[in-house]
Amino acid sequence: MVDIAPDKQNIDKLFGNTAYYIDFYQRDYKWTDEPVRRLLDDIFYGFDVTYDKNQSLDPKPETVAAKYPWYYLNTYVTNTIDGRVYVVDGQQRLTTLTLILINLLHRAEKEKSKLKGWISSKIAGQAGYQTHFWMNHERHTETLQALYDDMDEIPTDSGITAQNMLENYNLIEGYLDRKLSSSHKFETFVFYFLQRLVLINLSVEQTDVPMVFEVINDRGVRLRPYEILKGKLLGQIDKIELNTGDYNEKWEICVNRINQHKADEIDAFFIYYLKAKFADNRKAGTRFDSDYHREIFKPDLNEKLKLERNPGRVKSFISEDLEYYSTLYNRIWNLSNKEKDRFEAIYYNRLNEMDSQFLLMLSACTVNDPEEDVKLKLIPYNIDRLFSLLRLQRSYDSNEFADAVFEISVGIREKPAEEVSEIFENKLVELLAKRRGTEVSNTFEYGQFRNTSITDIPARFTRYFFARVDRFIAQGTNTGEKHPFGDLVTKTGTVNGFHIEHILSHNKQNLAIFENDEERFESERNRLGGILLMKGKDNISSNNEPYVKKLKSYAKTLHWNESLREDSYKSKKDFEGFMNNTKLVFKPCDQFGPDELEARQKLLFDISRLMWELTRPSFTEDP
Repeated sequence: MVDIAPDKQNIDKLFGNTAYYIDFYQRDYKWTDEPVRRLLDDIFYGFDVTYDKNQSLDPKPETVAAKYPWYYLNTYVTNTIDGRVYVVDGQQRLTTLTLILINLLHRAEKEKSKLKGWISSKIAGQAGYQTHFWMNHERHTETLQALYDDMDEIPTDSGITAQNMLENYNLIEGYLDRKLSSSHKFETFVFYFLQRLVLINLSVEQTDVPMVFEVINDRGVRLRPYEILKGKLLGQIDKIELNTGDYNEKWEICVNRINQHKADEIDAFFIYYLKAKFADNRKAGTRFDSDYHREIFKPDLNEKLKLERNPGRVKSFISEDLEYYSTLYNRIWNLSNKEKDRFEAIYYNRLNEMDSQFLLMLSACTVNDPEEDVKLKLIPYNIDRLFSLLRLQRSYDSNEFADAVFEISVGIREKPAEEVSEIFENKLVELLAKRRGTEVSNTFEYGQFRNTSITDIPARFTRYFFARVDRFIAQGTNTGEKHPFGDLVTKTGTVNGFHIEHILSHNKQNLAIFENDEERFESERNRLGGILLMKGKDNISSNNEPYVKKLKSYAKTLHWNESLREDSYKSKKDFEGFMNNTKLVFKPCDQFGPDELEARQKLLFDISRLMWELTRPSFTEDP
């Protein structure tokens, strides 16, 4: 049974006898200027109106009690365990009230007010054998002490709580400077602040603290789902065991491991994790998109996760499941920023905004999966292959692809690596057959690629495709890449960006090659075989020139561009070896018309076939 004891108390009663400890439920002190200003505005709204009417009255407790109505600030929740009072909810507000009190203390010192001792006793004092701050931020005592002592240098190296304490204290100081313009108003306000501001304390004893924690939230900064989930999980563990087993610290390590990449990315992690492990289709996965912290405890999911009222399972979930999968998620994030790595497909997927690799990796891996490295190579490769071959054959549909990701997730869920490629291949066959309306025996056909043009695929994927082609040539010929891979895909500025260049400019000479058929000319010159990537100023300078003149500008650009030039083949044994090994037919083009365009289109098809062949990617050491 829930046992909640409400207690109405003013700040004079709130602070003075009880030391409040910060429970693990509570995040750092995260209030910034907006909620602090709002609290100050709330406090002074009622005070200012009443003070204007009663300025002639002396600042006395009985006068303030008679003339100033009490003002409700909010509720805070505590839980007493082994004699310690923990703040379950309300730390943000109580800490801010403490900062206000510290500033009022310093004002009393300057005013030589007799209220100084009273104010000081509401900030710190003796409880039992110890003297400490009533709001007992144990890890940030040095910051509070420095503010209390009015030091010139305030240490904030203990973390974000200390930093926000200092920033908010400075805000409060400036605010009170404007509001408390006389000794009379200052002392009247002290009586008002300590005696007429009211909070309700809900003391929760031997009850479902996590439930109360979830329902009651600070009105200033709402909790994130992962913060509520933390309370519901760790609240099941005995306080002593929670500290000795370092479960709170383990949780924070996992959260910080992921949040280092992006603010509150841990929420995205939990959503991906739950979809990966428990969603059998895309629609079923939507249940986790917002209130996943509630979905976890619903009967159907709890039957599998077993996290409700089960402290033993909570401990193993934090120590094993969360530890492993957060580490894996972090590893994917880190690899997604590595341009040259044996797991380079993860980087490619990031460039194409294929976040589905998080979902599919979490789905495929078991805790401490011995095949993690194999899957990290295989799954991102197959995602890139599926996406690219659909794009290149004009068969990509975003909704179909999103549905397919979930179907693949179910297929590879905690399966051995040897089954992965076949599951992806079967899905590719299915999607191509649906597009073509016929059975598919070959997942990459020239008949489907032959007319693919820049009007069929987005500009970013076009740049990605030619970046892949250039890297393929560079690696095959043992020559360096001309530009950073990521720049080719992402940079689009007029000077340093890379732009799509038509080999055939729109002019009368080129139009005549296609018998002055405007529609055919546009269709042909847009085919991928008639396209290059050029750096901004190069692209602009060669814009409408005849092909012979444009050919000169392709020197010292990208490998694919240079392959049009005769001098790219002279005394280039590495290039000859590359063509012999791959059976690829590269030819210089001193002129460019329908036949040359067709040959280039076919060459791109052959290169693509090699880049995305259905084989398990080889493993090499990181360069």
